[in-house]
Amino acid sequence: MSATVSPEELRGLFLFEDLDEDKLGWLSRCGRIEEYPADGVICPQGEAAEFFYVLLDGEIVMTQNVRGHVMEVSRTSRPGTYGGAVQAYLGDKIEQRYQHSLLASRPSRMFALPARKFAHAVREWFPMATHLLEGVFFGMTTGRRVVDQVERLTALGRITAGLTHELNNPAAAAARASDELGERLLGAQAGLADLAAEGVDCTRLSALARLGPALPRPGARRSPLEVGDAEDELGDWLEEHGVPDAWELAPRLVAAGADVERAEEVARAAGEHLPAAVRWLAEVLEVAQLQLEISEAMGRITNLLDSARQYSQLDRAGYQRTDLRELLDSTLTMLKRKIGPDVAVKTDYDPSLPPVPVFAAELNQVWTNMIVNALQAMRGSGTLTIRTGAENDHAVVEIGDTGPGIPEENLDRIFTPFFTTKSVGEGTGLGLDISWRVVVGRHGGDIRVESLPGDTRFRVLLPLTER
Repeated sequence: MSATVSPEELRGLFLFEDLDEDKLGWLSRCGRIEEYPADGVICPQGEAAEFFYVLLDGEIVMTQNVRGHVMEVSRTSRPGTYGGAVQAYLGDKIEQRYQHSLLASRPSRMFALPARKFAHAVREWFPMATHLLEGVFFGMTTGRRVVDQVERLTALGRITAGLTHELNNPAAAAARASDELGERLLGAQAGLADLAAEGVDCTRLSALARLGPALPRPGARRSPLEVGDAEDELGDWLEEHGVPDAWELAPRLVAAGADVERAEEVARAAGEHLPAAVRWLAEVLEVAQLQLEISEAMGRITNLLDSARQYSQLDRAGYQRTDLRELLDSTLTMLKRKIGPDVAVKTDYDPSLPPVPVFAAELNQVWTNMIVNALQAMRGSGTLTIRTGAENDHAVVEIGDTGPGIPEENLDRIFTPFFTTKSVGEGTGLGLDISWRVVVGRHGGDIRVESLPGDTRFRVLLPLTER
């Protein structure tokens, strides 16, 4: 059923209350009344935007489909509430499609104005407002895109700087150990030549050669006091057995895992050639120790590169089932340099949580934004907590900090583009907006925030099933 709406009824709507009689009459002639039953679809998201709708009476619900997940944006029974072709005044400068769906939650009457008529009215009746609205729309879109790129590049710079710093330490250790290794190999060869020159027979040489690799590696880390006691004990033993430079050799032997018991084994194998055997053995053990240091340094580099590859997801499909724990751990590795010594990191991963279908590289950007925000809130001291679990049909990632908390008046604004509580130049206000768009827009999930002084938690919900 269609009918026209009277100018008097239009004047009673807050949207049109300031229009004069001529404009109200024009609207009355150009538009019509459309009636919808409960659960009736007024306009579906994604279809060509043909009408601008205004609620006359009843109740309507605005929904938005985000990657297959339908979310209710608002629900109202206030006459004058509008939706549909709200950007028709932009004309062909943008693709004119409904950006949301309108549904009647109970029998409702709507004033339907053709989109081209609505666009004509806005441009003709409010020319200055039209230019301002166009400027705001395109300016915000362009600005958001530019700052979005800056935010991503800034995050990439932080990660790159941290990774470079982390790689430099093991690389420098490996280079130092490699330089020393050459010297120690020459020393070991010279020690072996000294043993031969002293006339050590083949049987004793064979026993000594087998003894070196058989010595245990250094065990659990010892305190400086324990190391000092071990060096004193071994130094006394070497000195008593007539080994020259006993106090120079003892620290090298202890660092390689030797003690008095091992020294006695060397004495039994070397006999009267103990001094030369101890010097040779010290060189051999240091060679093994340096090889171990190089191996550990290269392992650390490999682990860092694996974390970087996991973080960037360069060698993986964009959308696939992924272990969230791996993503979180790789992000923590990339941000290790930003986590100060006074920040404790606690992780509590649910081992039963299955792999989740996600865009992994984009989610790593979400974790980066949230963890960096938490670290900044704590100002170098506190506890960063990361948990995973399941809730209904969603995976849950919770990132918490012990900072001062988010003021209640800001909780509803933190995901708003360009909103930031940081000083000028310290933040773009897009980190959480990007996170929202990745979680909600790309994954059909949700982000919830709970905040009290000393306890702020961001809870990210991601569907466990593909959409």
